[in-house]
Amino acid sequence: MYILDTNHCSKLIANDSNITKKLEDLGSTKVATCAIVRGELRYMVERSARKLENEVKVNSFLSGIEIFPVDDSAADYYGRIKERIISTYGPAQGKTARKIKIKHIGYSEGFSDNDLWIAAIAVDKGFTVVSSDRGFARIKAAFSALRYETWLPS
Repeated sequence: MYILDTNHCSKLIANDSNITKKLEDLGSTKVATCAIVRGELRYMVERSARKLENEVKVNSFLSGIEIFPVDDSAADYYGRIKERIISTYGPAQGKTARKIKIKHIGYSEGFSDNDLWIAAIAVDKGFTVVSSDRGFARIKAAFSALRYETWLPS
């Protein structure tokens, strides 16, 4: 069971052969995404130079895939994951440690709050995150319950 991150959804929308082949190989294995990725895809449409064309493609994609919401259980995992990330990668103690923001320790290393939400939903549902973002490997290093892989060549 898999939750696709935005980069893999975008590749799938563009008919990337690596992604479509993997889906064929998986057969009936459940593949879904989440509300966070839906929002990121919608943002991409809004910023697109070919807004109408891309809106049709994104709408078609979203109508054919299950989208998991952010619920209370996922929110609980988000809190645990975020604490572990800050404890692992942030300052050790004191006033700075209490006030650290994920963006100050994550962006340059490749993860954001959205990534934490995606990871939380995946852990909550027992899914593997599928992404080419290396930040998920760092999240997994801090929170071992996360399963992560990519379907794109290195």
